Amino acid sequence: MGTDRRNFIRKIALGAGIATIHPAITPFPGPMQPDGNKKTVRISGIRKPLAIAMWDFSWILRHHRYGEFEDWDHVLEALAERGYNAIRMDAMPQFVASDSKGNIEQEFRSVKDGWRPSLWGNDYTMSFRPREALLEFLPKCRKYEIKVGLATWFLQHGTARKGIFREEGGLLRAWDETLSFLQSHGLLDNVIYVDLLNEYPNWHGYDWFKEKMNSLSDIKQYKTDNPDANLPDVIISGKGNPLQQEFYNDFISNLIRKMKEKYPGIDFFASLDSGMELDQIDLSLFNALDYHIWFEHSNKIPGLSEIRKIDQTLDYRNVYSGLLEFWKENMAMLAGWMDGRLSSISGMASKLNIVCGNTEGWGPIFWFDHPDLDWKWVKESAEICVDLARKHDNYKFICTSNFTHPHFRGMWEDIKWHRKVTDRIRG
Repeated sequence: MGTDRRNFIRKIALGAGIATIHPAITPFPGPMQPDGNKKTVRISGIRKPLAIAMWDFSWILRHHRYGEFEDWDHVLEALAERGYNAIRMDAMPQFVASDSKGNIEQEFRSVKDGWRPSLWGNDYTMSFRPREALLEFLPKCRKYEIKVGLATWFLQHGTARKGIFREEGGLLRAWDETLSFLQSHGLLDNVIYVDLLNEYPNWHGYDWFKEKMNSLSDIKQYKTDNPDANLPDVIISGKGNPLQQEFYNDFISNLIRKMKEKYPGIDFFASLDSGMELDQIDLSLFNALDYHIWFEHSNKIPGLSEIRKIDQTLDYRNVYSGLLEFWKENMAMLAGWMDGRLSSISGMASKLNIVCGNTEGWGPIFWFDHPDLDWKWVKESAEICVDLARKHDNYKFICTSNFTHPHFRGMWEDIKWHRKVTDRIRG
């Protein structure tokens, strides 16, 4: 990008950086943008399934001289070449928003701790400019006809920013200010949804929420302190006790309700994973169901705990051969398990009259390039699960794996395979 172009974007970002802690936000008028001629596209209105790639926060944290996302035009064009027409990306609302004193920061330093390879995010200590990046990146997505699902893992990423993660209203404020910023620049027309918090209520970095959940973990003590509380004695192990369930259901419902009031033209939800049973969360205000599931969640496949470690002292030849042997012998059983899970997800979405999809799946949760590993099992898993998902008409956004980034070379370089599977998804 030329110096003049960079300075122009920086000037715009700086000019939009005057904010208060709780800015007044004009409701997004939907279905038209403020400029009056850009129609919005919502995930709830998608007719043909989208082939979606999970680009998380890698799109910005690997955007540097030695990063695989250095040239956004190049990688977006390559993604489109592979048949993908949507991405799920972390909009970094925790950094776009002002700090707890109302000050906008333009640049953040993300410190890499140690030299262990990162599967997602930055491999080097680097600096990033979230406002400037969004102003440049989102128009490029539109240019290459890539629809955008905005999300957040709400992580600190080794930065010095702390306050917003501990604010009771930190998540709401972050999204308010971010969507207001994007709206002011006419950049919401290509946004198909907003995933308010990754894999709710468990896998994210919103400290205030997690501390509140922990404070409700001792239900016996709570009943002692609140003798009139009408609570059951039975606690569901690992699923959250009744206090926690009530809290996380109320929190997400109130958050979605407030966001819809200000942005009625946008679809909102929180993504889930199979640690959350669908009958234990209030989905009544969700505009879509993004439910992440992998064969790894069957808890039957050997070797995955070793692969998760990314430990160079392990002999992955033995680990992988055992995994492949198990896979060969039990493929039909595992496919049946997945078929049942996807049918349940589709059934719940049908009951709620919303669309469903999966932006993270299908074989392992963690995998990486290594001389003693290959991507055979990952690819076979994807082909099986994509076909199972396509059995259901309401599966409208489908991934091929967690590894559709240019830095997973063993997957990325197989263009023919990507085209084969994305063709199946898009039908």
